[in-house]
Formats: sequence, C-alpha cells, structure tokens
Amino acid sequence: ERLGADDWARFARAWGDSYGASTRAFDPARDAWKTLDEHHRDNLAALLRGWGLDGLYTPAEVESLSMVWHRLRPWPDASDGLAALAAGRGLTTATLSNGNVALLRDLDDFGSLGFHRLLSAETFRAYKPNPATYLGAARELGLEPSEVAMVAAHLGDLQAARSCGLRTIYVERPQEEAWSEDDERYQQAREWVDLWISEHEDGFVALARRLQDLS
Repeated sequence: ERLGADDWARFARAWGDSYGASTRAFDPARDAWKTLDEHHRDNLAALLRGWGLDGLYTPAEVESLSMVWHRLRPWPDASDGLAALAAGRGLTTATLSNGNVALLRDLDDFGSLGFHRLLSAETFRAYKPNPATYLGAARELGLEPSEVAMVAAHLGDLQAARSCGLRTIYVERPQEEAWSEDDERYQQAREWVDLWISEHEDGFVALARRLQDLS
C-alpha cells in the first residue's frame, strides 16, 4: 500500500519526536554515548522497519536522509537577533543543545547564525536536562551559573537550567512548547521566568531590544 502525503507527514512527526525519547532515556552511568546524528539515523531505520518500509532505502541512503537535520532553516529573526545581542550589549552568544558539535557547526553555517561558541551535550556526555550540561556550559564559558542566561523555547529546559542557578529567558515559538497554557507548570513559569518574549514579538530581535532597554 502506497503512503499518501498525510502518512509521510505522520512519519516525519514520529521521526522528529523520537529523538526526545532517545535522549530522555539516556543514562550517563549506564549507557554508551551516542550522538544525536546517530540517534536520528538509528531512529529513522527503526521507523522504516516499524512501518513495513524496510528495504525502501539502502543503508547509505538512510545515512544521507538522517543528515537533513544539518540543513534546518533557522527562525527568521535568529541571525539578526544574535548579531544585535552581540553588538548592543557585547554579549557572548553560545549554543547549549543536545545536538552534537558537527550538527551545530553545520546549522550555524547554514543559517548564518554567528554564535561565538558551540556548546553541545556531546561535550559533557550527557543530555539536557541533566545538570551536567547547564553547569558544564557555565564552566566552559568561565562564568558562574548566575552570570549565564539560558534562552529557550521550552519551559522544561528553562526549569532545569533554573534549578542549576542559571537565569532564564523564554522565547515563545509556534508549536514548540510542550506545556499547555492551562498546565499549572506553565502558569507558575510566568512567575519565575526572568524575561518572557511572546510569540507576537520578533523573537531574538525583540530580546536584543528588551535587553538594551534594561541597560
């Protein structure tokens, strides 16, 4: 039976969601390290088998398809906003992602983002929300946790960063937040997030402007 466009959309969503399950299940004390690239490849192969599509692609083609994550388009405000953050306040901008270093380097280049530092879970051999990632990032930057602000579109990420002593900046993005607005955790986050950029503002550009206004 041939798959239609809706089927492939569900397949893509399942593939996108699978990496979160893989990283959440990872235990540094128990499991051998796998990069996010490896998770993406292995999860794609497993999904193809689960959907009865094993053999549709060769192993080399599966490997090539799994690298599509290296060519994601950034949010439209990202490049200009990051440049404004660096220019206006002289801030050091850095990633802190579950993506591996090679993935982050390609995304940075592909999107012309211009991050000063590319910090990755790969560096710390632990995935967010493990405290080793947030504390390790502060250490790599030569700063105390309280001198670092975590910027994210996921409140769970910010909650974990806050528990490690980092400041928190929430940038709303369409269809990114796992907590619904009715969720008590979401309502409580309104009280503890240090700076909240709404979806109707201009993302990182608005963040740079808001920080400039605070100076």
